[in-house]
Amino acid sequence: MSIRFRLLLSFTSVVIVSVILFMATAYLLSVAVTGDFRSISSFYRIHYSLNPLSEEEESIFLDLKYLAKHDPAKLKDVSLLEKYDNQLKMVQANLIVREENEIIYASPSLLQTDLSKLLPKYDMNNISIRNTMNLGSRFYSYAKFDFYYSEYTTDKGSIYVTKERSPFAEIVRKLLPSLIGVFLAILLLTSLLLYRYVTRKIVKPLDELRRSAEHIKDGDLTFQLQSKSKDEVGQLVMSFENMRQKLLESVQLQLHYEDNRKQLLSNISHDLRTPITTIKGYAEGIRDGVTNTKEKLDRYVNAIHVRSTDLERLVDELLYYSKLDMNKEPYSFQEIELHAFLRYSLKEMSIELDQNKIQVTWRNETDELAYVMADTEKLKRVIVNLVDNCLKYMTGQPKKIEIGFSSRSEDCLVWITDNGPGIHPDSLPHIFERFYREEPSRSRDAGGSGLGLAIAKHIIEGHGGQIWAESSHGHGTTIFFVLKKFVDHR
Repeated sequence: MSIRFRLLLSFTSVVIVSVILFMATAYLLSVAVTGDFRSISSFYRIHYSLNPLSEEEESIFLDLKYLAKHDPAKLKDVSLLEKYDNQLKMVQANLIVREENEIIYASPSLLQTDLSKLLPKYDMNNISIRNTMNLGSRFYSYAKFDFYYSEYTTDKGSIYVTKERSPFAEIVRKLLPSLIGVFLAILLLTSLLLYRYVTRKIVKPLDELRRSAEHIKDGDLTFQLQSKSKDEVGQLVMSFENMRQKLLESVQLQLHYEDNRKQLLSNISHDLRTPITTIKGYAEGIRDGVTNTKEKLDRYVNAIHVRSTDLERLVDELLYYSKLDMNKEPYSFQEIELHAFLRYSLKEMSIELDQNKIQVTWRNETDELAYVMADTEKLKRVIVNLVDNCLKYMTGQPKKIEIGFSSRSEDCLVWITDNGPGIHPDSLPHIFERFYREEPSRSRDAGGSGLGLAIAKHIIEGHGGQIWAESSHGHGTTIFFVLKKFVDHR
């Protein structure tokens, strides 16, 4: 059973239950007014007929009517009329007797009203003997009987048995059918509006979720859901939209990883093919007897050795990068003083720096000791890779490297600046990608595997830090990295 049908069924049930409750209320009201438990028809008779009298009132009225027909002269006996009036007072009714335009008797509660001018006119045919009337500011229902006091005279008389009624009740009596119709119309209209509201607020969003799920099933994640409310359904729609975005990001990331994998395989194949082809060429030269002198043989053997060494270095760095990328290379952190560690690392490279005639300067912006938690072997590899990167691409003279250090409130900033050719702005965002080389200024002729900066980025991020580069084409490059300070909470 669909939600739409269930809602329609529930609203129909509301209408039916409301009508039943309304009828039950009407019945209880009739019981309260008439004291008649026998049937609901009593309510209709009391409020839709011309206000009939109760059984006791009707009995007294019939007695008076009998006297009017058979012995009307007794209706001038005030004591007899008081007797009947007292009986009517027991049931909260009143008696009025008139002759022509003169009131012979009226209940004491009615004496303050000018009855002679307010009572209905004579109707000797007694067609309208039950009706309602206003006596002053009060509203009454009555039963009357008009008669002649004697067969031989034309003196007319009337008897009235009256009972005070509520004007509001009379209005309700007259308007009750219309009120029932209006009640049902309002109930149906309200149910219809509520049904449309719930359909728009619940069914329509759920239908959109169903269509969205079908899109996801078909592999389409490019659609977008928008919530127009903040209720539970709106929150469900937003949760579904967040799930769709996460799925889309996951698929895009997976596709990105797949592209990276393909690119990695392509780069590995390309970088391995070059030294292998070179080694193969020199080996074939030796086999074919091209090296007919000792000098040629030594040159070919040295070339094979150099290319083999490059190939070994490439495979080692590729294996190391793969371990870092898959988080399979463990870190062994220890507390170190970063400034001293930098000087020690550069000191170990002093021979290579002297051979390349590199002028190294230090820029220390603070004398404060700065401690960090670091894996010394991996952090040393970062320093070596960054310095080697400077050595490969500095072509002009003199060759200069500046090592900078700054201790800040929560971290330490380190930078290495060279005076090389710099990096083109289009290439700058890509220099930390694996196997990336800027052409032509950073061609394969400079050597290297293309993994040095990528490895440095992995290691720094593994320490919880950041690394980035700034460069102006033709004016050198600066590599920055930041490490968080170690705070001893003991």
